[in-house]
Order: sequence, then C-alpha cells, then structure tokens
Amino acid sequence: MPGFELIGKEEQNAVNKVFENGGVLYRYGWDEKRNHVFEVEKFEKAFAEKMGTKYALGVNSGTSALRAALAGLNIKPGDEVITQSYTFIATVEAIVEAGAIPVIIEIDKTLNMDPQDLKKKINQNTRAIIPVHMMGVAAKMDEILVIAKEFDIPVLEDNAQSCGGLYQGKPLGTLGDVGIVSFDFGKVLTTGEGGMIYTSNETIFKKVREYSDHGHELNPNFPRGEDTRSIIGSNCKMMELQGAIGLAQLEKLDYIISKQRENKQKIKEGIRDCPGIEFREIPNPEGDIGDSVVFYLKDRVTAKKFASLWTQKGFGTKNLPDALNWHFAGTWEHIFSNYEIYKGKDLCGLWSKSDGILRRAIAIPVLVNMDENMINTIIHSVHDCIHEL
Repeated sequence: MPGFELIGKEEQNAVNKVFENGGVLYRYGWDEKRNHVFEVEKFEKAFAEKMGTKYALGVNSGTSALRAALAGLNIKPGDEVITQSYTFIATVEAIVEAGAIPVIIEIDKTLNMDPQDLKKKINQNTRAIIPVHMMGVAAKMDEILVIAKEFDIPVLEDNAQSCGGLYQGKPLGTLGDVGIVSFDFGKVLTTGEGGMIYTSNETIFKKVREYSDHGHELNPNFPRGEDTRSIIGSNCKMMELQGAIGLAQLEKLDYIISKQRENKQKIKEGIRDCPGIEFREIPNPEGDIGDSVVFYLKDRVTAKKFASLWTQKGFGTKNLPDALNWHFAGTWEHIFSNYEIYKGKDLCGLWSKSDGILRRAIAIPVLVNMDENMINTIIHSVHDCIHEL
C-alpha cells in the first residue's frame, strides 16, 4: 500500500504538463489543442510493456476493470462465475453487475483460492474463474490453470492488490486470459482512483475497450461522432490526469517492491521465534511483493485478543481483522440474499474453512518508508503482545 507514500514532484510535474499541453482532460480527441499528447495512451503502452502483454487499457477504477474484463470474456446474465471467499467486495459486485451468479469457494492458508474446492464447484454453467492475488501473494496458479484448461474455462486474474507480483517468474495478471489491477489510493501504484486491464488476447482487448467506452469500436473509417458499435457498453474511461500520474508512479514500481520486500523480511525475521505464530503460506516467495506480514494464531479468541492489544499499542492491521467484513463473503448477506442458492443460509457456515482461517489471522501492513526504528518497534511490540497473551 505504498503508492501514496511516494507521491511527490514527479506526479505534480506530470499533472502540470497536461495543462501546459492545452489542459485537455479527456483521453480522446482535441488533437491540436493537446499538442497530440495523450497521457492515458502513453501509460497503457508503458504498462503493457512492463507486464509483457500486447495490450493494456486504463479505466476509472479497479471495479470498472473487473466489470469490463467480464464483458471481454462475454459473460452474460445467468452465467456462473467462480471466485474466492476472501477478496475485496468489488470482485463479487462486478459479477453481480454483469448479471452473472457468483459462486464462492474456499481459500487455503495462502489466503487465496483453494484449488481443491475450485474443481468441486465447476459445472456446465461455469463461464469464468477469478482467482484473486490477495495482499501481495500469488494464488496457486499452476493448479488453477490446469483445472481451467481441463474444463475449457477462461481465467480472469484479479490482481488489484498485487501489482508487480510474480508467479514462477511471470507477472501476475498475465498467466490467465486477462488480468486487472487497481490504482486506488491504498494500492501499490496510485492514480487516486483508476485501474488497468491487460491481456495479449486481441479479441478480449477489443471487447473490453468497446465496453469501457459506451460501445465505441474506434472504427478508423469514421470520426468519433459517427463511430460504429455493436454492444451495449458503459463509461469506464481513465482521464488524462490519471494517466499522467500513473506514468510517474510506474517509474517507481521496482523501488516500491524492493523496499517492501526488504522491510517485510526484517519484520518476519524479527518475530519468527514468537511462540504460537504460523506464517501465511506463500506459494512463490520470490514473487511476493512484500505487502504485509501475515501470521495465524491458535484460535479466533487469541487472534481477537492480539488485535485488541495491538490497537492499544497504537498500531493498525491490514484487512485482518480490521476490515474483514469488507473482504469476507461470509458477511455479505446484502448480496447473497438475492440468490436462491444462498438465501436463508449461514454464509460463514457455507465457507467454514475460510472463516476458520481468516478469524485466526493477523496482517501487519508493510510500508516503503519504514526506518529501522519503526521496524524494531513493530518487532518488539509483536513480542510484547504475544507475551501478554
């Protein structure tokens, strides 16, 4: 979550240049007024190059990126889309907005999709699988992709929280058919709000682009006002200020990840000998971006007590447990009560394995601008809390 930590003169200068080049904030048109400078387009090209994909499309939020990506996969009302029980609520909201049926599966100790439960939940109505790379750590993509290939189901990687992460040397979001990231103010890179969809599949890219722009096909044979269209779309466009800021932030991605990894490793080493803690399972440690230090305590009562002591010492957690209700499907009655398959059921009971894992978890956020004193204070405070327990 360090993008906001590093906002400075580079981002300010990038914004100033937009105004110096005519002040056109819209991503399309006004070619002469803007001196033919298109910041969103430059950001898209730079991002695609960074991720090693053929295409990238900037949009106005990570949620819009998910919804547009589902349109790119031709998801229709009544289709079933599988995702995991631990994710930000936007993943399921996008499925609902598409008119599809969200099918929720368990997580394992990676805090990501449990491949064993995935295979159990696939049926003839399954049209997409959305693994979510939570808090900087990749899902078990090799197992997930084998299952997806077996059933010929496309994979949309929700990489909102793990931009720059890797799995077996490949950038997250590029292993499946299409990937997305978020650029909101708490993400690895930030444009305030914003998101990116990236893929090497031209058919998916064109559908995503059309959906994000009211169905505009950007037909080169017609001016924009007479453009052709064949689908119903929405308005998900990224504006030029976001593109300019995104370009400046992208230059900082490697530094962000290297510092997070360094700081995370110091904290983990400092608390490794604490009795009664179990670190989160990480399938591909080399690809972890160092977003947070996650460990499990013996039961939910102990975890709750730790969180209380931690708060008293002036520290916060990241999603676990402070914002669990926004990240665990077991608390989303307002969504699932609209579906017959879930109506009237104990949601936490439906995903009891996930509930048991999440209620024992503590997540300590890792920042870029952590000095040695801050890191040592965190280490000593964890020891103190464990000792008090």
